[in-house]
Amino acid sequence: MFKTIKNALKTPEVRKRLLYTLVLIVVFRLGCFITIPGVDTFALNEAMGSDNGIGGLINIISGGAFSRFSVFAMTISPYITASIVIQLLAMVIPALERLAKEGGEEGRQKMNRYTKYLTIVLAVVEGLGIYLSYQSSGIFINPGFLTGFIVVLSLVAGTALLMWLGEQITNKGIGNGISIIIFIGIVSSLPSAATTLWSLIFGTGTFSTTGLLVSLGIIIGAILLIAGVVFVQTAERRVPVQYAKKVVGRKMVGAQNTHIPLKLAMAGVMPVIFASSFMTFPAMILQMFIKDIATATGFWAGVYKFSIATSTSNVPIGYTIANALVYLLLILGFTFFYTYATFNPAEVSNNIKKNGGFIPGIRAGKPTTDYLTSVISKITWFGGFFLSLIAILPMLMRFTGINVAFGGTSILIVVGVALETVQQLESLLMMRHYKGFLN
Repeated sequence: MFKTIKNALKTPEVRKRLLYTLVLIVVFRLGCFITIPGVDTFALNEAMGSDNGIGGLINIISGGAFSRFSVFAMTISPYITASIVIQLLAMVIPALERLAKEGGEEGRQKMNRYTKYLTIVLAVVEGLGIYLSYQSSGIFINPGFLTGFIVVLSLVAGTALLMWLGEQITNKGIGNGISIIIFIGIVSSLPSAATTLWSLIFGTGTFSTTGLLVSLGIIIGAILLIAGVVFVQTAERRVPVQYAKKVVGRKMVGAQNTHIPLKLAMAGVMPVIFASSFMTFPAMILQMFIKDIATATGFWAGVYKFSIATSTSNVPIGYTIANALVYLLLILGFTFFYTYATFNPAEVSNNIKKNGGFIPGIRAGKPTTDYLTSVISKITWFGGFFLSLIAILPMLMRFTGINVAFGGTSILIVVGVALETVQQLESLLMMRHYKGFLN
């Protein structure tokens, strides 16, 4: 990884992309400290200091922007939710399905445009819900229609700007713009996590042996977790393929052995990101319609506690267990959805057959399709369960009394995005190498 970064810095074109990405990241971090007009900062610090609900989870992803009520307080979550909705609709609406599969570049641009439109709509709904939720908390100087309009407009504008920044990083930077924005938001909390570990050791002004052991345990656990995530993210199942000899013109070609690399976690970290957004969305909506939902009782209050169980320990154990089970099922579902959306066994089988290839011991055609489907199903089950286990691990550790500041979901996202970024840099370097060779 470090060799790839070193080579990237030596290449002018790639270095330019890196600097461009760095500038946009700085813009994102500066925006996290720009508070929305009409907010009382003193009351804001008091209100956000005790927020352990949905605001706490958004604050982690936004890099502290939510606790400052900045223009980037909603981060990129409306775009993620919109992407989920559009891709699910493409599975049930034939016109969208044809547009996604057969539309080519024009179809991709139209799908992207629909996602942006839906992002703005969801951002308005979410921004309105945030304003109504905190309207009675005293953080607004003159609460009313005009203040609400300014707050919602600022939040929507911030989300739209983040969406644009992500698109620019993807097109003109090093790629994976949306993922990098989420990555930077999570990584920005590392100093706070280091301060927490330091306070465990020297929090009372004297050295604590127990605090040192707990801190070492957390650090070793995080290292092992990162190593496991890297192993699963990079591991692959190689399906051997042989191609028979054939005559092309006057030459005999073929008779080569190759393989199909199938990753254990083919969907990457996107199932975790999507499942997180899906789980927290009900709490955002309920905050808009029910006043003081955090202290309310009844069915909808239970739904709210169930939705925020991912981000807080101040809920009954039953809600945490139910949330963990649903969270696991959602990650599994999105893992299968993304895997089969990116890898079609029937299409791969037909391509192998057309090129005169076959999998040793498997007949071409439908048997090959069935074999690839079986292999994909097995590795997807493993990858999905691994992602689910890592994601719900901090929730399970709450029963031991240990509160992990840097959770499994955050580690999955950070490590996954880091690996994807390194692969993107390697592909850029490879393109630069071929381009220079051809010229």
